[in-house]
Amino acid sequence: MRPTPPRAKLPPMLPSLYISHGSPMTAIQDTPARRFLKTLGELLPRPKAILAISAHWETETPCLSAPAHNGTIHDFYGFPPALYQLQYPAPPAPELAERAAGLLQKAGMPCGIDRERGLDHGAWVPLLLAYPEADIPTLQLSLQTHLGPRHHMALGAALAPLRAEGVLIMGSGSFTHDLRRFRSLRAGFDAPETPDVTAFSDWMDEKIMAGDFAALADYRRLAPFAVDEHPTDEHLLPLHVALGAAGPGATPKRLHSSVEFGFLRMDTYSFT
Repeated sequence: MRPTPPRAKLPPMLPSLYISHGSPMTAIQDTPARRFLKTLGELLPRPKAILAISAHWETETPCLSAPAHNGTIHDFYGFPPALYQLQYPAPPAPELAERAAGLLQKAGMPCGIDRERGLDHGAWVPLLLAYPEADIPTLQLSLQTHLGPRHHMALGAALAPLRAEGVLIMGSGSFTHDLRRFRSLRAGFDAPETPDVTAFSDWMDEKIMAGDFAALADYRRLAPFAVDEHPTDEHLLPLHVALGAAGPGATPKRLHSSVEFGFLRMDTYSFT
């Protein structure tokens, strides 16, 4: 009898992630969130590719990026010159873009592919810290903020099979994101957390840990101070994509929690 050939080794089942990427200064300024992100690559199995859903790319319908080369988009202004010198030339992932587009279309969601767009700071800032070699193929998926949390949970659910193929699905936003307070509070970086931020974040954490997808989809109506902490949805919707990619019954874990300026929560969660 011929010996049975060894079975092909399957890639590890990766979690989905929600990361608070914070200010672009996270890339160069020593903060608790930066120190955590520098350890993130060691906490996870190494992915074959990364699909990032950033708060900083919004389109009318879903779109995936597949340029010939991943340019580093410095989509901010007024920061130190050193920040604009940073580059993150991760390889693009055109085959994964086609695969992901097919999954979304199969789920009844129209999906385009952008052959020019590179990586915005919602993607490259955390990846620069977690995977500084920039050697993992990376692409982005856009948000449709006007369609709300349930749409983004459905996006994540459609993409869930990619996790078994070694793809890290990474939502990147901010756990709280009322930037109007930079002008109104004028708080220092180490200012104590304001009570409304605590109330909102505690409610969110309770629902995440309970796997209460229905409440999280309706967070703007149910969570205390939700509209104050998120005047617009885009920085929390990547969480809903990560939740959808994990699916009901997933095990959540809060990997990091810190606050900047008293109102900017920098929490990160994994879902396995």
